[in-house]
Amino acid sequence: MQERLQKILAHAGIASRRKAEEIITEGRVTVNGKVVTELGTRADPDSDAIRVDGKRIHISSRYVYVLLNKPKNVMSTSTDPLDRPTVMEYVGRIKQRVYPVGRLDFASEGLILLTNDGDFTKWMTKAGVVPKVYHVKVSGKPDEPLLSKLRRGIYLDGERLAPCEITPLNEAENPWFEVTLHQGRNQQIRKMFGVSGHPVEKLRRVRIGFLEDRKLKSGAWRYLNEKEVERFKREFGKP
Repeated sequence: MQERLQKILAHAGIASRRKAEEIITEGRVTVNGKVVTELGTRADPDSDAIRVDGKRIHISSRYVYVLLNKPKNVMSTSTDPLDRPTVMEYVGRIKQRVYPVGRLDFASEGLILLTNDGDFTKWMTKAGVVPKVYHVKVSGKPDEPLLSKLRRGIYLDGERLAPCEITPLNEAENPWFEVTLHQGRNQQIRKMFGVSGHPVEKLRRVRIGFLEDRKLKSGAWRYLNEKEVERFKREFGKP
């Protein structure tokens, strides 16, 4: 079956789709001996000889889905220009080239998915599709009127945030809250508590959609089982 060339390269673990597009336009890819530079080019990975820099690529037909408990101060990206540690360092034993599904900021910890299934990534990261749950420790005690305001959705950087759920977890001087987001703006929780005068001290993602795993230690990962993958596709994928 023919597919777009950049998708084939990404599936083969050569690079992300965006980077694969650059590789193609640079003239580094050949199909059946012919240099290809057009991004709309399609090929059949089962029957066409596809080479990058002269080396033939081989496609793994197996999609893998990984759940990682990301430690604090680790980038949720494949590479980092500042040479900071990335999530890829924790999944190096996986034969397939996987990529993070969405982001979890550097200072935060908790659950993040990785996969080599581009379609899965596409609809899992679509805004408002998959709710995510966080445990958040803040400085000081936000009062109920402020929490109600945050739940309704405040204006941030000139844009109204989507409503969210915020539930107190304890009554400490610097309390913990459970926050459920239906929107994934960059550092949203840190910003909305920060501008309200209660900076975030700790932030941990504990659930993605229905998926949680309290037994998964920091830095550890596991494969999603078939039932979990099918449930994600059924509840959040294309109909």
